[in-house]
Amino acid sequence: MRAVVQRVSHASVTVSGEVTGSTRTGLVILVGVTHEDGPEDVRYLRDKIANLRIFPAENDDVGFERSALDIGADILLVSQFTLYANTRKGRRPGFTEAAPGEISQPLFDELVTAFRETGLRVETGVFGAKMLVELANDGPATFILDSADHNTPRRP
Repeated sequence: MRAVVQRVSHASVTVSGEVTGSTRTGLVILVGVTHEDGPEDVRYLRDKIANLRIFPAENDDVGFERSALDIGADILLVSQFTLYANTRKGRRPGFTEAAPGEISQPLFDELVTAFRETGLRVETGVFGAKMLVELANDGPATFILDSADHNTPRRP
């Protein structure tokens, strides 16, 4: 699984004119799923992101001292298959590295559940829908994580 994590002062996602999720101080997490991903990738990303020290200390505007769990951050999760776009050849991206919906949607839903288990407020977009994501990136602070980078053995 691949995630683009953005620290935000506020954010929202709108589908067909309706706001489906919003956040105050917290994180917008764009999530892509590839074919080899499984439950271990969900746990890894949830634990890594929830504990990543990417928020400033109290009464400070800069720095990386506290985690989402430390400050009780809001989480806005948005599925985004384009994180696995292949742009090496030609001018049109290819998406064969992105898992199809029947694989990626259950894993995305599992990630939503895993984040809710942390006690943080979690909202989402709509899986597979055309979404308008609006956010104010605080910092700016943006981080890219990939579960393939951790030491958990991959399935054969």
